[in-house]
Amino acid sequence: QLHYSVPEDREPGFSVGDLAKDLGVEVRSLAARNLRLVSEGGQRHFQVDLAAGVLLLDSRLDREALCGQSPTCSLHLQLVMENPLQLHRVEVDVLDVNDNAPQFPKPEVVLEITEVANPGTRLPLEVAEDPDMGSNSISTYELSPSKHFALSINVRGDGVKMPEIVLEKALDREKVPVHHLTLTALDGGNPVKSGTARVTIHVLDANDNPPVCDPPISKVLLEENVPVGTLVTKLNVTDLDEGPNGDVEYSFKTSNNAPGKFTKLFSLDARTGEIRTKAPLDYEESSAYEIAVRARDKGSPAMEGHCHLRVELIDINDNSPEILLTSVSSPVQEDAAPGTVIALIGVKDSDSGDNGQVRLQIAKELPFKLVSSFKEHFSLVTSAPLDREKASGYNITVRAVDSGSPQRATQKTFYLRIADVNDNAPNFSSPFDTAHVQENSLPGTSVFSVSASDPDEGSNAKLSYSILDNGMQDVPISTYFRIDQDNGTIYTVRALDYEQDKVFQVPVEVKDAGSPALSSTAVVHVFVLDENDNAPNIVYPSVPKGSAFHQAIPALAEPGYLVTKIVAVDADSGHNAWLSYQLQESAEALPFQVERRSGEIRLAQALRESEDSHRLVVEVRDNGTPSLSASVVIVISPEENSVQDFSKSLDLPQSSPEETNLTLYLIISLVSISLVSCVMFGLAAAR
Repeated sequence: QLHYSVPEDREPGFSVGDLAKDLGVEVRSLAARNLRLVSEGGQRHFQVDLAAGVLLLDSRLDREALCGQSPTCSLHLQLVMENPLQLHRVEVDVLDVNDNAPQFPKPEVVLEITEVANPGTRLPLEVAEDPDMGSNSISTYELSPSKHFALSINVRGDGVKMPEIVLEKALDREKVPVHHLTLTALDGGNPVKSGTARVTIHVLDANDNPPVCDPPISKVLLEENVPVGTLVTKLNVTDLDEGPNGDVEYSFKTSNNAPGKFTKLFSLDARTGEIRTKAPLDYEESSAYEIAVRARDKGSPAMEGHCHLRVELIDINDNSPEILLTSVSSPVQEDAAPGTVIALIGVKDSDSGDNGQVRLQIAKELPFKLVSSFKEHFSLVTSAPLDREKASGYNITVRAVDSGSPQRATQKTFYLRIADVNDNAPNFSSPFDTAHVQENSLPGTSVFSVSASDPDEGSNAKLSYSILDNGMQDVPISTYFRIDQDNGTIYTVRALDYEQDKVFQVPVEVKDAGSPALSSTAVVHVFVLDENDNAPNIVYPSVPKGSAFHQAIPALAEPGYLVTKIVAVDADSGHNAWLSYQLQESAEALPFQVERRSGEIRLAQALRESEDSHRLVVEVRDNGTPSLSASVVIVISPEENSVQDFSKSLDLPQSSPEETNLTLYLIISLVSISLVSCVMFGLAAAR
């Protein structure tokens, strides 16, 4: 039987022993004798190198896996050789190597000890395990430094070392509730290997501490109008005890006789100590609240502490200013002097600080301004002259703005009426007007309507019209015209005669009903239009009515001889005074003719010797509508010794050329005026 040993940490191919040498055979004969290796365990860990005659390691060995905690570890092999057949037994000892570190069953060990435990109290620990054997197994234990705990090692009967933690100094859980230690197990190998476990020691509480509020008196700033349920604060209460001894319940501390108002506004979570709002907070109602809280633990006997909290509200700009119109003087006279008080205005803002500082504003374009009377009271006064005719009233918007952030504003509008003062005289649309009226119109005929306006109102704008007698006519103008005092229509009082008065100047006065009354005047030029109410008047020859005018002419007068000339005038004017002359038709043909425009009677043909006198009826007719006429009878007698001397035969003085051609001038004037009028109308139409 051969015996070898091999360390467990050798690599495959390691030479375990020289078989040829130990068996006393030559190396070259091993192959011929068919040397082979048979393992008894069924696992093949070795092989034979026939060329070298040595036993080699076929795979790496693990003593702990092969033999466990057995003090010795051996593997048994059989060598078989033939020719002759021989059987050899080989025993290989697997030597232990320190290839395993100590290991605790749990990486962390949790222990408990009461804080009132006496020094010397022992806390047993679990034993570490090391698969290695002998000196490579666990040699000792070490504990991390601690003021309160130390390590004690006891040895059992089987030699196993048992670690224990011993209390050396009294504990105080409120100072150190948990102690963290490290336990180290060391083996005896070379080099030394170790394993560690965390040791957590919980100090069990005893109810020896009351709840403590930190800080005992605190202050919280909170904006008003925060939403209901807003967290005000969470009380910082500590109880150094634990468990029921440190489990704190919270409650409001109130008096039965006078429960605190804060209990209606705040809620307290009995478990967490959170104080929240349960109703809206209003700074204007109360700016601060004092809250007392009782903190009580569940120990036996129970201990309690007290917290005092002051909640101060921060004012936010949650109230708009209020505008109070104390007094308004409406209407106000338009002649009110600047500085006249119109209204008294008060403002109020329930907020405080800048949020309650209010400024009043009105539009700059208004003729008013605000004057501060005293705190929160203002006067609205006029700052400029008022004119009702420009503005009969004002919508005054007073705007109140506070100084908060964001600003809040309120506005109020009221209407101020401006009362009228008689400060405007009536005013005619034109100071001079022109009117036309036919002569002979019936009395009461409407001539013209004057119109005046007064920007005042009421009685100050009630107008009455009258005609002034300015003495410009010989006869008072009121004998010709009258005026309706209400509407300003001018009527005739009597029939007018163009031939007597061609134009009238009618001064009209308009007066309002104000006090004092104001007035103004205008002049209406009334032109009388001519009517054909005058028949032509034959001036020459002048004969009594029913008589004839006798005119002698030379018997031998030649054609064209001027027999006489009819002179007539017409009191009318224009076309009505445009005269024409003609002979009335007779039964016999007359050797005379009348010049139509001039009225000259001339011989048309020579007289026969046997002819006697001729009777001519000359008619003078105007151009009016209807046309009026006059006639004269002229008896013309031929005489042998008669000589033409027309100028001497007239009873009137010798007429000048201008008088002779009066009718012609009238015709030329009328035509010229008509032509100019046509040209002017044409230019106006072209424009």
